[in-house]
Amino acid sequence: MPDSPKPTAAELTLLQALWQLGPSTAKQVHEAARTDRPELAYATVLRQLQVMHGKGLLTRDESARSHVYAPAQAQTSLQRSLLKELIQKAFAGSGKSLVLAALRGHVSKKERAEIEAILRSDKP
Repeated sequence: MPDSPKPTAAELTLLQALWQLGPSTAKQVHEAARTDRPELAYATVLRQLQVMHGKGLLTRDESARSHVYAPAQAQTSLQRSLLKELIQKAFAGSGKSLVLAALRGHVSKKERAEIEAILRSDKP
């Protein structure tokens, strides 16, 4: 989806919650988001969900009194799109440069072992 809208950092937080929860009401999303941000107001979450729906980031089922929101795009699909853009803009199109930058300080020992196992396997 080349013309798909790009979520802001705050929108990504709510998308993460929805990917984990599945289709949810604003109240359910608010409760999940408060785990990391206890100061977050329900009205803020509701308004943000409405804006995200308007941008095409979310679908909304209006058949019940409490609207149910769901991501319009699968998590892996959106991540690939954002990663492709990041590689083009910040790493001159080099996936290798991105991976090396990530490995130089953003990967735990456990994650490094998992990456090495993937690289040794025959699976992409």
